[in-house]
Amino acid sequence: MSRTALRICPLCEATCGLTLTVEGTRVTGARGDRDDVFSKGFICPKGASFGAVDGDPDRLRTPLVRQDGELREATWEEAFDAVAAGIRGVVDRHGANSVGVVLGNPNVHTMAGALYPPVLLAGLGTRSVFTASTVDQMPKHVSSGLLYGDANAIPVPDLDHTDHLLLIGANPLESNGSLCTAPDFPGKLKALRARGGTLTVIDPRRTRTAKLADRHIAVRPGADALLLAAMAYVLFEEGLVDMGELTPHLQGLDELREAVQDFTPEAVADACDVDAGVTRALARELAAAPTAAVYGRIGSCTVPHGTLASWLVDVLNILTGNLDRPGGALFPQAATDRTPRPAGPSHGFALGRWHSRVSRHPEAKGELPLSALAEEIDSATTEGEPIRALIAVATNPVLSAPDGDRLDKALGSLDFMVSVDPYLNETSRHAHVVLPPPPPSQSPHHDFAFNTLAVRNQVRYTRPAVPLEPGRMAETEILARLILAATGMHGADPSAVDDLVIGQTLGKAVKDAHSPVHGREPGELTAALVGDTGPERRLDMMLRLGPYGDGFGVRPDGLSLTKLLAHPHGIDLGPLRSRLPQPLKTRSGKVELLPQPLADDLPRLREALRHKPDGLVLVGRRHLRSNNSWMHNVPALTGGTNRCTLHIHPEDAERLGLKDGAAVRVKGAGGEVVTEAEVTDGVRPGVVSLPHGWGHDRPGTRLSHALKDPGVNVNQLLDGSMLDPLSGNAVLNGIPVKLAAVATL
Repeated sequence: MSRTALRICPLCEATCGLTLTVEGTRVTGARGDRDDVFSKGFICPKGASFGAVDGDPDRLRTPLVRQDGELREATWEEAFDAVAAGIRGVVDRHGANSVGVVLGNPNVHTMAGALYPPVLLAGLGTRSVFTASTVDQMPKHVSSGLLYGDANAIPVPDLDHTDHLLLIGANPLESNGSLCTAPDFPGKLKALRARGGTLTVIDPRRTRTAKLADRHIAVRPGADALLLAAMAYVLFEEGLVDMGELTPHLQGLDELREAVQDFTPEAVADACDVDAGVTRALARELAAAPTAAVYGRIGSCTVPHGTLASWLVDVLNILTGNLDRPGGALFPQAATDRTPRPAGPSHGFALGRWHSRVSRHPEAKGELPLSALAEEIDSATTEGEPIRALIAVATNPVLSAPDGDRLDKALGSLDFMVSVDPYLNETSRHAHVVLPPPPPSQSPHHDFAFNTLAVRNQVRYTRPAVPLEPGRMAETEILARLILAATGMHGADPSAVDDLVIGQTLGKAVKDAHSPVHGREPGELTAALVGDTGPERRLDMMLRLGPYGDGFGVRPDGLSLTKLLAHPHGIDLGPLRSRLPQPLKTRSGKVELLPQPLADDLPRLREALRHKPDGLVLVGRRHLRSNNSWMHNVPALTGGTNRCTLHIHPEDAERLGLKDGAAVRVKGAGGEVVTEAEVTDGVRPGVVSLPHGWGHDRPGTRLSHALKDPGVNVNQLLDGSMLDPLSGNAVLNGIPVKLAAVATL
């Protein structure tokens, strides 16, 4: 007997609502939920393949513990005993910083990944923290922190209402959007065009998004910040700056004007390969539009000047008066955000509060560069202890970080490693203990992170579509037990973790004069929480204390878990709205247009005016049916156009004697790979492209389908030395490479 169940899709940032068909305990089908308040029935190939992802036979079902050098199946008790002994032994001998924690991209796609890692990090007290953010988005966090005082205050384009959208380094028709949560991003772009709006795409590749655009600018990879700075120059030079209602909230306009004086369209033209007249037209069109939004993403983050480029995206929105107004770029407000506080000066944002042990990279947002993980393990210096133990949660840095070969060897030298992962992949194969979470159908879902980036305010929650199988452990319990084992509380009831967080949160809330529960008794509030599990009780608490919450009875019409459960397709909280100055946490209480760290980095950008690579440079790319290295073990999501090939322009192919389908050796500073050439005019001359997330050919993994067509690891071409200095983000685009034909693949 089949039945249906609702589930929010966790396979990309669009967070679409799904209606699953379930037969027994098996998901046999997935379609878009037409009644979902946010996605309204939209579904992409990943969502349609939810059942195949969920039921992948290579998913681990029981823990693995290394015995006599081999990973063998074990009980949960044996696994956590081993974790407690391994982690605590290293901490006792070498200190907390000798334990590294690596958090991967999938953490932000699960409730467990959002709720428990912060508790783990606080309990361990380690500064050796690495996440996928520093191979993806850290420049945007740093620029937002410096501009607004809050690294998570990221404005998103008001896609449903803007008249002019400029995308730089973004390909949402393939990615479904990133740092901008928008189900049916393609439909929103088509609707923009249909209502007479303008879409401009700046990208060295003629992507699916670029093909939809009114104007496509094939900029030289890595020159994004130069082009954006020149557009800002034009706005000042031609008197097009009009900040409107933003003006009282800004500080540093004169300094900003002076800072961009060297970046004339003529000065940047050669470095960008963009004619000065085109740059001026881009700036004029942006200023002339009734409303407009500039949106930059991974292509403009993973370059040498990623933080400056991310900053200049917001600068253009500010100078044209489009920040914090409908149709421009606005700050979302999620239902689980903290209780809004009155606007005013705050603590601001600091960089470099500590540094990595070997290369002295500054921390950003509490993290060290993932590119530095290998050297933090395998290099001895007089500064502190190397990393001797590693906790890896939903991460595969052997493929996602630069120089995977070095990291691969470094992981093999650890005293102890525990991996929370459903697969035995290129990274988890090194673990001493592998803790496999259940498939997504057996887990609840609420998007804590992505709702802070959503293009419409809404709230949704789905309980597990399928009961937890016998022998499985909920991901929330796995992480709670991991926290207890790693922090010296092994054997305690895992509910103690949730109880601790609830007690601390409510204890602070009742002392906060701005909280709706100020002056009340924490015990009374704790008793009022509802939910079948600790995570549900925590969600109830966050909803009730949040900006739309009932305040534990203070606002009877407000949100609570009870109310949310009564609306299985979600609750619409309305369009994005102007919020300044409330989101600002800078020391001045204003948007600080030219913070000192950014001013100090501008000479490096000026130096880039004099350098133009004369050889081939490499950029990455994505595919709609992929999400980093997650999806390559699912037959329905591989094959066809989703292949690991090197895109090369016909002119470059002819010059190098490369034929379509021929084998080609690609060499970079970190190594070389041999792959298949795919000749296409989808890349501009001088640029080649390899996709990210491939390279599934290492021994000891259990990825049977991925192994049949493993592809190559593009990040092996990098040696990890190229970073954006402000954010520590790896430089993955605009990398110099050399090509050579080889006889066969």
